[in-house]
Amino acid sequence: MGAVIKKPDEVAGKAWPAIAIGLFVAFGGVLFGYDTGTISGILTMPYWQRLFSTGYINSKGEPDVSPDQSSAIVSILSAGTFFGALASPLFADTIGRRLGLIASCMVFNLGVILQTVATAIPIFLAGRFFAGFGVGLISAMIPLYQSETAPKWIRGAIVGAYQWAITIGLLLAAIVNNSTKDRNDSGSYRIPIAVQFAWAIILIVGMSLLPDTPRFLIKKGKDEKAAKALGRLRRLPADDPAILAELSEIRANHVFELSLGKSSYLDCFRGGMLKRQLTGMGLQALQQLTGINFIFYYGTQYFKNSGIENPFTIQIITSVINVVSTLPGLYAVDRFGRRKPLLIGAIGMCIGQFVVAVLGTTTTGQDEFGNTIVYNQAAQKASIAFVSLFIFFFASTWGPLCWVVTGEIFPLKTRAKSLSLTTASNWLLNFIIAFVTPYLVDFGPKYANLQSKVFFIWFAACFICIGFVYFLVYETKGLSLEEVDDLYNECSSARKSVHWVPTNSTTRRTMVNDLDEKSSGQPGHFEDAKAIDASSA
Repeated sequence: MGAVIKKPDEVAGKAWPAIAIGLFVAFGGVLFGYDTGTISGILTMPYWQRLFSTGYINSKGEPDVSPDQSSAIVSILSAGTFFGALASPLFADTIGRRLGLIASCMVFNLGVILQTVATAIPIFLAGRFFAGFGVGLISAMIPLYQSETAPKWIRGAIVGAYQWAITIGLLLAAIVNNSTKDRNDSGSYRIPIAVQFAWAIILIVGMSLLPDTPRFLIKKGKDEKAAKALGRLRRLPADDPAILAELSEIRANHVFELSLGKSSYLDCFRGGMLKRQLTGMGLQALQQLTGINFIFYYGTQYFKNSGIENPFTIQIITSVINVVSTLPGLYAVDRFGRRKPLLIGAIGMCIGQFVVAVLGTTTTGQDEFGNTIVYNQAAQKASIAFVSLFIFFFASTWGPLCWVVTGEIFPLKTRAKSLSLTTASNWLLNFIIAFVTPYLVDFGPKYANLQSKVFFIWFAACFICIGFVYFLVYETKGLSLEEVDDLYNECSSARKSVHWVPTNSTTRRTMVNDLDEKSSGQPGHFEDAKAIDASSA
């Protein structure tokens, strides 16, 4: 890991402040992961099942929520996150990335309060929706904040740390669920839910002390604040030549984009932006279709139904693998780039899902009541091993890299809107999978009863991932966000992007100076950029 955090000699200033800030902001992923992971265990807690049951009796003759209700409870969070992600530009582009994250945590806390006090499904559903809305806002704004503050040479690892925080949240949820599952009171589910207040408060306090991103401040015409913020991130004086040069590049890119007119959601799909937008949305959608959240949403129930004696223990083990396996991905993203790890990861996930599907289909059956019959215990253990293999490949590649790629391929003009759409794609597929899974795998006349055959669906999606990366994902390792913009404008093929070298780093700066000289007869300065910005607002 030392090779990753060694700052290039030619880079001015210190790297640790921006790295520390980026890693702290990634902590918001704990909210995402914990909220996602905790529901899997809560759904199997006997006290919760009895309290929230409306009369449904499961295959073991015990009170429980019905598969329809389970589907709604799990998926309503994703519905909230979908709308939260779409609403994120309203926060990010108005009050800023920093204050937007603080406001998002407030919305999240409202959802946690409703879930904690709930004793029936309607209030619990409302809490899940508002918590999801807050998570959706956070999940779009954190990669935005990170990508706009991180040094380009380590941007991939910093943005990828967001996914690592998600895996830590999933692990914490599994541990807390395991600690409270046997309680015969409301603490069995209220404690895991209420713990989420701590994660939100930590993020709120931290964000209140951090600066907003220099790119947002430039966009709002606050150039002096932008210089101070960038100087704070690089530990250099605001008037240092390196700070002025970086700000000049950001400002030039922003003013050039403003000269093309205002941005709207339609601009995200016009001209050359169409390829980028579909790449980002496709990556996030496919990330969900790999089947990872089937394991963390319904894993405890699935392992229990498959004859595993202690499904909570298995859930903790898979969560630990998820956390540990993300670390190699944080190293690889800035060492080997984006394309190669994504390709290798897709191939590895294909193998894992296919073997799990075959083993589960050929070595288990069902009795007339839908209870699983295990014909081969060794095959079940092997199945768990290949689930773990799938998690390793996902966590080290597609988990962090999807957030990295989508956080850096969009121009400043549409970045907040484009990221909201890509994140919404992730949550839309998350919602669909969470909603339809009980109908796909459960036993009964209204259900498909696929059981382990559902892994064939995840295998097919992983196979599509291979071609998607090969043909559509550009290599952006080591490029500034402005150079990534030039890459897409100059390179027509993702396969050729590996060999692209930036040559036009000063083009836009020159164009802005030309615009300034024509309008004022003087060389371009911060004040000229403000005037152009104001006239375009």
